[in-house]
Amino acid sequence: MSTVTTEQDFLAQVEPLRRELIAHCYRMTGSVHDAEDLVQETYLRAWRAFHGFEERSSIRTWMYRIATNTCLTALEGRRRRPLPTGLGQPPASPANGLTRDGEVPWLEPLADDALWATPAPDPAAETVTRDSVRLALVAALQHLTAQQRAVVILCDVLAWRAAEAAETLGLSVGAVTSTLQRARTHLARAREHEPVPIAEDDPRTRALLERYARAFEEYDIDGLVQVLTADAVWEMPPFLDWYRGASDIGGLITHHCPANAAGDMRMVRTSLNGRTAFGLYMRGEDGVHRAFNLHAPVVTADGVAHVTAWFDTDLFTAAGLPPALPAVG
Repeated sequence: MSTVTTEQDFLAQVEPLRRELIAHCYRMTGSVHDAEDLVQETYLRAWRAFHGFEERSSIRTWMYRIATNTCLTALEGRRRRPLPTGLGQPPASPANGLTRDGEVPWLEPLADDALWATPAPDPAAETVTRDSVRLALVAALQHLTAQQRAVVILCDVLAWRAAEAAETLGLSVGAVTSTLQRARTHLARAREHEPVPIAEDDPRTRALLERYARAFEEYDIDGLVQVLTADAVWEMPPFLDWYRGASDIGGLITHHCPANAAGDMRMVRTSLNGRTAFGLYMRGEDGVHRAFNLHAPVVTADGVAHVTAWFDTDLFTAAGLPPALPAVG
């Protein structure tokens, strides 16, 4: 191969891979902030080692190998990133108080702009699919060990052969095969009751999302209950509590939401993990609507079946949303 003599030459070859490497590191860690840092570390490691790259594999495969091992090193000794439903406790009663835990390293959403804000540099190249970064998949991956996660992502998401994964991870092909079998079993168990969303461009999706947003903006609890499925799940990190059932979710909003009337809340669309999401803004005593929580609803043929609402307003910036909204009218 020709000798690469400058960092600019190096970046010209690897920079087009940045978005898919961010997706890869996000799947591994469950944190967009960690993913961005680990991609930077991957690029540093690759730059230092580029003189030894002999084109026995593609540049993409080589970068994925470095990124995977960078993630595995970073994950050593770290706690997994769950959602409240992944902690093992039963659903809570909406009549009880809320339990906040800021010490848990909660699973973070991934803003679509991190992956699809601009067209792919090479339309013919491998691209990141929206299904491969769905929140439910990333949450389920957190039930696996870091090595199991790596094997599943390499083999089942990236469609690598077991031999390629084995070379990357320093394992035998047999070890990769057995690890993959165990990981698939764990994943199937974790995803057993996962709702199946309908397509984003399905007219039912658009109609249900409009009803969902309108119910909050009009402070219509009955309308919200009607748009939810009977066994809908609601979770809201960093609160440990989660809730099951449309009526209990309605009770939760009634008991704990600081809104009192129509107009107290405003919903602004964004996109997270390949699906439509909303930033909810709450009106303060001064009349200003400020960032309150970030909603990721899962829409099925029967209604909204699952909502993750993050009470971390720092996530609004990553989602391309402002901290406050201008006055209406």
